Amino acid sequence: MVKKTLAFLVLGCIFGLPLFGQTSFARGEELFLQNKPQEALVFLEAAAAEDPANVTAALYLGIAYQQLDRVDEAIAVFRKILPRAGTKTALIAYNLGNAYFSKGSASFAEQYYTQAIEADPAFASAYLNRANTRVRTGALNDAIPDYEHFLSLEPTSPKRPEIEQLVGFIRAEFAAEEQRQIIAEAQAKAEAERRRQLLEEVSASLQAAAEETKGLSAGTEDVLGYEGEFELE
Repeated sequence: MVKKTLAFLVLGCIFGLPLFGQTSFARGEELFLQNKPQEALVFLEAAAAEDPANVTAALYLGIAYQQLDRVDEAIAVFRKILPRAGTKTALIAYNLGNAYFSKGSASFAEQYYTQAIEADPAFASAYLNRANTRVRTGALNDAIPDYEHFLSLEPTSPKRPEIEQLVGFIRAEFAAEEQRQIIAEAQAKAEAERRRQLLEEVSASLQAAAEETKGLSAGTEDVLGYEGEFELE
């Protein structure tokens, strides 16, 4: 028994195993990875309080808050840890973007997806979600490159047909809009020409009337200026 106890202690020292039960983080992580956010929450909150520099604990805690629809608390956790996230900057920024997107704050979501991409240019999901955000804000022309970049990073993605269909729709819409603009410009040009011709016609008509009036006025003046002698009987 003594030998077994000593062996356990040695293994614990070598591999860093908890000797007297799991730590808050270990238990929280275990429950989180089992998709039990409610049960994991208390342990992850304790872990984050015990070690504010534990980026993974903060990441799990923020995601757990999101899963429980406590989005504002998730945002607070992510924003607090982001400046010191180190190698996990892309993950924290990405999840912060997700949190803002779920709140309907598309501009903030795009900002943090961009930060995630800057931290990890191969982060495929960040491109996809930024593209979705840009569609929501109406920046369709900017969304296309993001969708295409996602597909270049994830060529076998099951979302490929849907994305290609959406990109095709966006391009068709741009082509239709361009055609509408061409037609509108042509109609505007034709209308401007019609107005010009109408103005010229009216102007010419008025000029002709003026010339006619001038002729009549000259004749009247001749009559009025007749210097004959009239005799009254």
